[in-house]
Amino acid sequence: MNKDHKNISRRKFIGQSCAALGYTTMFSSLINMKAMAAAAMDNSKLIALNGDYKAMVCLMLAGGNDSFNMLMPKGNIEYNEYATTRSNLAIAQNDILQINPLTTDGRTFGVHPSMPDIQQLFETNNLAFLCNVGTLIEPSTKTELLSGTVQTPLGLFSHADQIQQWQTGRPNERTNIGWGGRVADLVQSMNSNQNISMNISLQGSNVFQRGNEIIPYSISNNGSIGISGYGNANGFDALRTQALNTMIERNYQDIYKNTYINTIKTSNDSSREFQAAIDGLSEFNTPHPEYNYLADQFRMVARTIAARDTLGFSRQTFFVQAGGWDHHDELLINQAGNLGLVNQALKYFNDLMTEINTNDCVTTFSVSDFARTLTSNGNGTDHAWGGNALIMGGAVNGKELYGDYPTLALNSDVDLQDGVMIPTTPADLYMAELALWFGVSPSDLTTILPNLSNFYDTSSGVPPIGFMNMS
Repeated sequence: MNKDHKNISRRKFIGQSCAALGYTTMFSSLINMKAMAAAAMDNSKLIALNGDYKAMVCLMLAGGNDSFNMLMPKGNIEYNEYATTRSNLAIAQNDILQINPLTTDGRTFGVHPSMPDIQQLFETNNLAFLCNVGTLIEPSTKTELLSGTVQTPLGLFSHADQIQQWQTGRPNERTNIGWGGRVADLVQSMNSNQNISMNISLQGSNVFQRGNEIIPYSISNNGSIGISGYGNANGFDALRTQALNTMIERNYQDIYKNTYINTIKTSNDSSREFQAAIDGLSEFNTPHPEYNYLADQFRMVARTIAARDTLGFSRQTFFVQAGGWDHHDELLINQAGNLGLVNQALKYFNDLMTEINTNDCVTTFSVSDFARTLTSNGNGTDHAWGGNALIMGGAVNGKELYGDYPTLALNSDVDLQDGVMIPTTPADLYMAELALWFGVSPSDLTTILPNLSNFYDTSSGVPPIGFMNMS
């Protein structure tokens, strides 16, 4: 044993070992206790699922995507309205990449020039757009909003509030329980593996995946976040492994100590189980984009999906995030780079899903804090409300624009002020459609989204919007 080893106290050694376990990994092991309640839930409320696999991937564009420069009008009349309103922030008409929806109202649309792969995914029916969607508590007109006769979401233009509400589906309250977590509470018992949460995050703790019974399981782009060096037979790692094994294999008389040690042991076992499943996979054939941190996250999502049978999952959610969308300045340059990154990452992920034959059972959907003002603040845009989102996957009824794309002329009935678009599609409908596809019963939707009945009759027998193939 060298000098460095001799100078490490037992207390410090154990402390370092426990700290290396990490908050999110250790507390992910609480899934074992919480899943007992989930497993006892009444599965008769779930739609018949026939043992199939489904996954939802939430792509958070954090900061507020200026999505009316992601999906834009290209036809002359509508483009002129857009260009007049957007002034120095308008994309040149000839640079907009035209898309051709199966259903049209006579207007022509296109996507940002940094998104050629998104254009092709749309044209091949693998992607759809949802227009002017945003957080709402109840149907709200411009007159009602200006007169204060309808409820508006808490902290309407606040990053913290809006990013939370997109993850909770509850714009009239502040809560740390997400709609993805509530969905997981209902369906977790479908998975044979109750040691690892079905909600897997590539971005640490998040609200979207936190339920009353289920919490996110945080991983890195390389796999599980376990105890550094655990299981290695050399040097300091061997000492760390021996010390931890001694600690967790001991029976404690104190029930609290025993519970704590069992939590650590279960967490460590789960981490090793997850990593072993990932390490047992073959490498993908699809080329990986270089210098694309979002593609790195999607690669790990794909590896986890590829290991689904080994890990015992029938249902999973994933959370990935791209930051840097708060473009109060230098909008055109910065958004072009961000949209290019998203374009490349989504194409890569779609190709991976095709390679492992899961494209029809994995749906990726985008959310953002809010859209941004149509009007320029000089060289950027400020916080706004309704915006456009994208949905990708083989189960998506693609090559369509869903919802109502508004006129972008100022002072219209949907322009609250300065190009702040009042949403014409409630976020609740967006979330409800995904939950129904995932297997949640219509009768449980209002448990997940308590304001949904203000916009949708859950007994209607028709999908809230129609962008998902429910068969």
